[in-house]
Amino acid sequence: MAKSKIAIREIQAIDNQAIEQVIRGCFHEFKIPLEGTAYADPETKKMFESYKNDNEVYFVIEDDGEVLGGAGIKPLSKGDQETCELQKMYFSPKIRGKGWGHKLFETCLDAAKNLGYKTCYIESASQLKAAIHIYEAHGFEHRDGPLGDTGHFSCGIWMTKKL
Repeated sequence: MAKSKIAIREIQAIDNQAIEQVIRGCFHEFKIPLEGTAYADPETKKMFESYKNDNEVYFVIEDDGEVLGGAGIKPLSKGDQETCELQKMYFSPKIRGKGWGHKLFETCLDAAKNLGYKTCYIESASQLKAAIHIYEAHGFEHRDGPLGDTGHFSCGIWMTKKL
């Protein structure tokens, strides 16, 4: 059996449909509300175009041309200039449990530091227990309420970390 060629790289326009399918698939799999979450975000259909500014980046995990997950960093909507948000971190079942979530998460946090952010904010759904565990393992602390104005009123987990 040939060894896979898994890689983390910045998103390309050709990845839009594949990453949209990965993101939307997780909502159905984990029974996460569709409204008030990334599922309903207009940018979910056009991820490449949604991360083009100098202060943001989106990465995908690819295995021999197949996009299996992704995550990105953007300024927190209606937040201060030093706070970014880790956004749209979702994975295909094909890649879960193999350590790639941790690697992608570290890639995003390194990118956030390199972009000059001092704090990283995350919103999540309580159903995503494995993701929340990754955040906690990387030093994120739970908050009592949301920051900024993401529009994700169905997310009930809010966390931050100083970078």
